[in-house]
Amino acid sequence: MPSLKNGGGQGAGFPLRACDVPQLMLTHGVPYHRVETLNWPEAFPYRPEVEVALAHVGSALLLHYRVSENCLRAVAEGDGGRVWEDSCCELFLQPSAASPYYNMECNCAGTLLVYAGKDRHDRRPAPAEVLQNVDRWSSLGRDVIPLTDGPATWHMALVVPAATLFESDLNDFSGQHMRGNVYKCGDCLSVPHYLSMFPITTERPDFHRPEFFQDIVFAE
Repeated sequence: MPSLKNGGGQGAGFPLRACDVPQLMLTHGVPYHRVETLNWPEAFPYRPEVEVALAHVGSALLLHYRVSENCLRAVAEGDGGRVWEDSCCELFLQPSAASPYYNMECNCAGTLLVYAGKDRHDRRPAPAEVLQNVDRWSSLGRDVIPLTDGPATWHMALVVPAATLFESDLNDFSGQHMRGNVYKCGDCLSVPHYLSMFPITTERPDFHRPEFFQDIVFAE
């Protein structure tokens, strides 16, 4: 994952805003990766167009999702709500084999949840102040979006401080070797779907499977 520590934002002496992230990715030539694996094609064959760019500035992770799909929904009631039922993009990260993994899930209106745990059971939510420190920008705005059918394209950018990994002693992403996966879902959309960047070989949709995570290396 590229480092933009010397490319503006926090390193240039002013706060880095999520709304600036798409232009930063473009300016620095950060590559976009497709999130397109259909792990359960017989039951869930729909594949929206999804790609993500990931970079960091040392103290924060930068994400930019670009999505085109056939339906929108963003009705989760505030941070910590059921965002996976909406038009939702997700990043799961595990800092080390001994640490919990984190699921960071954000719907198309910027509503966010973050949890930590070793598996899908007994997961612990991030404190409210942790979520409040994650800056978000959506091309659709931040208002509730009722279920709306029809072609739609949207962008979502986030600035995720290292402290968002709230059960890990992490201050800087530089040089870190983690494991993870990126997902796109929408449990309550007109056409539910479950895409991943890296393949998952389970019988049913299940993103909480760290054994299928792959390496994510953060540049110095």
